[in-house]
Amino acid sequence: MSNNIPVPDLDTFREPQRQFEHVEVPATAPKPWPRDERPLVTRIVGGGREWDVEEFLTVTSSTSCVVVVDGVLVHEWYADGVVAEARLLGNSATKSALALLTGVAVSRGLLPDLDLPVRDLVPELSGSGYDAVTVRQVLTMTTGVGWVEDYHDPDSAASRMIGRWREGLGGIRELLGDIPAGDPPGTRYAYCSPDSMVLDWVRERATGQVYPEALAELWRSVGAEQPAVVGLDGPAQAGGVAMAAAALAVTSRDWARIGWLQVDGSWDGAQLVDESWVAASSRPERSFLEPGRLPSTITTHAGFGYHWWPTTPDGSCVMADGMRGQFVYVDRPRRTVVVKTSAWPYADAWWDRQCRDLCYLGLPAIAESAARR
Repeated sequence: MSNNIPVPDLDTFREPQRQFEHVEVPATAPKPWPRDERPLVTRIVGGGREWDVEEFLTVTSSTSCVVVVDGVLVHEWYADGVVAEARLLGNSATKSALALLTGVAVSRGLLPDLDLPVRDLVPELSGSGYDAVTVRQVLTMTTGVGWVEDYHDPDSAASRMIGRWREGLGGIRELLGDIPAGDPPGTRYAYCSPDSMVLDWVRERATGQVYPEALAELWRSVGAEQPAVVGLDGPAQAGGVAMAAAALAVTSRDWARIGWLQVDGSWDGAQLVDESWVAASSRPERSFLEPGRLPSTITTHAGFGYHWWPTTPDGSCVMADGMRGQFVYVDRPRRTVVVKTSAWPYADAWWDRQCRDLCYLGLPAIAESAARR
C-alpha cells in the first residue's frame, strides 16, 4: 500500500444528520461500559508487510477504534477532530443492526416463517421483482432481482436511490416495486441494498413498529449512552421512511453494543434475541455464501449470513461492514468486539479494496490480542 495516505473525510461521517432528513432515537437509560483500558499490542500482517496498530489505524484513515472484551471496554481511541460522543455514520453496517431488529421480531414470534413470500406481508410488491422472493432470501441477499449495487456510476440505479435519500425526496419504497426480476430467487448471491429496505418493510408490517421505534426499544434495553440518528428518505412529518440499509449513526461505544448482542443475544442476563437466531444469522446457509465464495469484487475474506458477514465457516466470527471502512467485528467464542470507523476515499476503487482487505486481516488480530490479556 502507498505511503501517500489520504486525509480522512471526517465531515461526511461525523454527526451526519446535518446532511439529511432524520429522527433521533433517545438514550433514555444510559449505562456506560465498565472499563479496564490497556494498550493494543499486536502485529497486523497484510498489504505486503507488517503493521503495528497505530500504523494500521493511520493507513486505513481510521476515525475511531473501540474494543470490548467480555463486556468490559478495554481500549478506546479517536482521531483528531472526533470525540467519544460523536455519532458516526455506519453506512451499510446499518444492515447488521437491522438484522438484530429482525431477530427480535422472530424471537417474539411475530415473524415465525422465514420462508414466507414477502408479498404476503407487503402486497405492494406483488408483481414486482420481489413477487416470488421469501423473507429468507432478502435476509441472505439471494433474491436474484435485477439490481447492480454500483455507486461509482452516478447514473446507476443505486446512485439514484441514494440520491433520493440524500436530497430528502422520499418515495424509496415506491422505487422497490420497480426493480425487475432477474435470476430465480435462491440461486445466486448479489449485494443488494434494496433487499435490506424490503426486509425492514416486512419487519415493520410484522411488528407494527417502524425502524426508529424498534431501535428505541433496543436502545433502552442495552443502555445506549447517546441518542442514535436514523436517516429518513424524506421529512418525518411527511412520512419519511428509515434508510434501514445505510443511515444509522451512533457513537463507537454504542456500535459496540450492537456487536455485543451478536455474541449470544443477551444483555445483563436478559435474552433480547434468541441465541438460535444469533447463531443462524452468523452462519452462511448456502455453499456459495461461505467465506471466500462471494464475488471477489466484494471480498475474499468473508461470506454472508443474515445481513452479517461471517469470516469463519461456522459463524464464530462475523463482521458488520459499511462503505468506506465502518466495521463491527465480533469474535463470539472470545466474547470480543472491535469497532473501527473510518473515512477513506471511495473514488479510488483499488485503494478502497486494499483498505477493506487490510481491515479484514487487522480486526481479528486486534480481537485475538485484546482477548489474550
